[in-house]
Amino acid sequence: MSMGTLYGVGIGPGDPELVTVKAARLIGECPHLFTPKARVKSESVARAIVERYVKDHTVVHELVFPMVNDEAALSKAWEESARAIAAVLSRGEDACFVTLGDALLYSTYIYLIRALKDVLPEARVVTVPGVTAFSAVAALTSFPVGMGKERVTIIPAAEDMEELREALRGGGVVILMKVGKKLPQALEALEEFSVMGEAVFVAHAGMENQVIETDLRRLKGSGEAMGYLSTILVRAGEGRRR
Repeated sequence: MSMGTLYGVGIGPGDPELVTVKAARLIGECPHLFTPKARVKSESVARAIVERYVKDHTVVHELVFPMVNDEAALSKAWEESARAIAAVLSRGEDACFVTLGDALLYSTYIYLIRALKDVLPEARVVTVPGVTAFSAVAALTSFPVGMGKERVTIIPAAEDMEELREALRGGGVVILMKVGKKLPQALEALEEFSVMGEAVFVAHAGMENQVIETDLRRLKGSGEAMGYLSTILVRAGEGRRR
């Protein structure tokens, strides 16, 4: 029996119309669709985005990837998910795994395919790129990402924010992803470097509960929850620390 193919599909930041033509076609054609979610009882954000492209014949499998820092728990989740996908591929059936943004940029998919190769070394994997969250944020706020020879730095929110401070010292455009609960600390760092007025913030880009803020001072005191599914773009110039 021939081996099925896993298509890792980036589906963009949240707007179903930003799902690429190729991604929509594969989601509609594959007999199996795997979607990630954070908890057993929660809804899959990725599934909601692609729902219009899913056909009646498609079998949908929801995979739980807990949002924890416990490496053992994460490894177990990746292995269990990889085995579920391997079972489908081993029957000669194709499958899609959908993930927010681009499949290979700070995505659970990266760890999933590594686990899949451990479980099923002969697995065939095809990755389909998607629109990144920061591209959508730039479009929504008319924020140029990279002009001329301007430096662009992409970082996830760090525990102590020192990585963000280091990026701001380097100048250019800084893209802060996975802000999450670190929003208050990130705002403090931007204020410290006097770049609050040079930054834009978008949460839930392209979704019904989208939040766009071009004056980040208004976000102070908004709490950690505001940082969920959010991205900050900031132009640091040559470094603006006072």
